[in-house]
Order: sequence, then structure tokens, then C-alpha cells
Amino acid sequence: MSNKSHYNSGHYELNKMSREGSKHSSDVEYTVPESVNIMLKIDNCLNVLHNIPDNSIQLIVIDPPYNLDLAHWDAYNNYIDWAKEWIEEAIRVLSPNGNLVIFGGMQYQGEKSGDLLELLHYTRHETKLRLVNMIIWYYKNGMGAHRFFANRHEEIAWFTKTNKYYFDLDSVRVKYDQDTLELYLKDPRLNPNNVEKGKNPTNVWEIGRLNGNSLERVGHETQKPLEVIRRVVKSMSYPGSIVLDFFAGSGTTGIICIEERRNCILCDSDPRSIDFLNKHIENMKKNIKTSTYQFTDNLDSFFKK
Repeated sequence: MSNKSHYNSGHYELNKMSREGSKHSSDVEYTVPESVNIMLKIDNCLNVLHNIPDNSIQLIVIDPPYNLDLAHWDAYNNYIDWAKEWIEEAIRVLSPNGNLVIFGGMQYQGEKSGDLLELLHYTRHETKLRLVNMIIWYYKNGMGAHRFFANRHEEIAWFTKTNKYYFDLDSVRVKYDQDTLELYLKDPRLNPNNVEKGKNPTNVWEIGRLNGNSLERVGHETQKPLEVIRRVVKSMSYPGSIVLDFFAGSGTTGIICIEERRNCILCDSDPRSIDFLNKHIENMKKNIKTSTYQFTDNLDSFFKK
């Protein structure tokens, strides 16, 4: 039986638009800015969210606490009652073509559960958010186990407010090796322009988890690799747009936004986030990654036209 996904009307129409050079209604015209703004606020996330205008944020990327009592910021008596407050605020500030990405896991079930299943249940039944993809971040390194299968992945839930969400697949395509590229270019069924750009990375991302001695490490307990956040930022926002991370933690979102020329609003209740972000900036300079940026304490400066 043939693969019916090839006959999906939406997929077919997008391929046709690509061949004809037409633009999707969600495409955005932008100019790469010479400089971007970044703000890190040490505060309760709701205090910051309440001061952000409606429909103003292009991308929200967050790794919320899992309620595991890892630290003072990771303990809640009623997790979902707490979470639904920032979920509703996130929906309010997200732009109509914006994206909301939530990192999580599904192995923390229990009475005080803070796992992604709880958040998915709430967003499905109590909000109008659309689940675009459940992305699997797969890694080969991790702890062993004897009473269950050792975990080697985390889930990333990608939501939008509308079906007009911004997405730039070309920015995150994976290049083919030379032999594969030459072979595919000979296949008349394939679009040579897309072949040259590379393949869709799919919703399973094999990106290594940070080892304890990784040079990326800045000291945070749940730090995510730069390349995981980079793929989210590049594909779901555009240069000059505003990215929000109100559980900033290690500050990884901030440093990626600097490198990729996005404006970034960071918030965290842990004062250590300042040191973590500064360490990221030191690492960036060592790796000769340069970008013009300035720190600001003025939230309104992000929304002035």
C-alpha cells in the first residue's frame, strides 16, 4: 500500500507553493537587527507576565519546575493550580502567529505530579491552544536503572494559538552527506531545492545531554544543551522578534537569542540566574560567537515601535 501521507492535501499544497515560489500566509518579512535587547528579571514570573502587552511575544520557550523538590523553586502543594495561572498569561501575551514550547517529562506521576501529562490535560480541556508537535529529545547518555527501562529522552510540547503560526523549517534542516546528496539529486520525484537545503529533522531530535564535565555547563541543575534551544529559537521565531522565557534557569535561551539576533525577556525567581547567564556570555566570547546586544531593565523598551 502506498504511503497516504504523500497525498495529504495540506502537504501537497505546501509543496506546490514551494515549487511556485509562493509564500504562506504565516510568512513574516523581517530585517536582521544590528543589535538586540536582553532583560533578566529576578522575580515571580506572574509579576513579569502581568506587565507584558497582549499578543506581543513571538516565542515562549520554558522548562518549568517538575515539582520534584530539587530546590525551593521546585515544590508546589497544588502544581496545576499554580501552573494554570502562568499558562493563561502565556496565552494572553502570545502573538497570533506565535509559538509556545514547554519542556517536560512524563515519568513523575503522583499525587503532587508536575509532569507534562498534567499540563497537556489542562491545555487540551481548558484552553484553545493547538498542539502542533510532541517533540522527542533523544540522548544516548544518562543514568542506568534496574526497576524500569533507563530513560533516554524528554518530551517537548509545541503549542500555538492559531493555525497561522510562524515556522521556518529551512533554518533547521539537516544537511545530507555528499554521497546521499548526489543520489537524491538524481531522483526526479524530489524537489532539488529542498534536497540542497537538507532534510526535515523530524520530531525526534538526537542531541546529546550535557555531561557533568561539559564545557557548556554553568552550574544549573537542569541545564539544557545550547543546540536543543537553538533549534527551537531558529525555527519558531525570526530575527528581531521577542522571545520570552519566564523560567530562565541557566539562561540558555538568553544566550541563544543573543547569537541568533532575537530580543529576549528572561525571568526567574532564583538570583543565581544572573551568574549563570554571565557564565554563558563568557563561554560565548571564548568560542568567538559574537553578536551586538545590550542589557536593559526597561520592559517597555521591547514593545516601542
